[in-house]
Amino acid sequence: MQIEFNPNYTIEYSDNLRTQSIHLKSGDQITTDAPTDNNGKGEAFSPTDLLATSLTTCVMTILAVACNNGTAEVVKMSAEVQKVMAANPRRVEMVWAKIKVEINGADLNEIERLERAARACPVSQSLSSDLTQKIEFEWKY
Repeated sequence: MQIEFNPNYTIEYSDNLRTQSIHLKSGDQITTDAPTDNNGKGEAFSPTDLLATSLTTCVMTILAVACNNGTAEVVKMSAEVQKVMAANPRRVEMVWAKIKVEINGADLNEIERLERAARACPVSQSLSSDLTQKIEFEWKY
């Protein structure tokens, strides 16, 4: 399969273990900083923080898409996320997310369908099976 290179983002290393990423379509920017346990200042998201954030936001987004394709409506959704690092090799060992979802128009069967869809989000499917993905939902319906 032939794919033409067509970048979506630009990334520049500034100094002091920081990068600046720009989303070309929107102009949105993300700064990363190395964490304090890896010689950084910890003054911005680290690349591994973005991995944990990416997984959780993907789960939340796919859940909302699944609602739009069903009978339920998201009233409110929020998450708290913990990233756990491993030492050898240094990598993200676990992402633990607690997602609170307030929803209208859903019964237990619909909740189960939404959870299955959310857990199968593209980021989740792209990560190594060595990464523990502990995704917990707290439902209010």
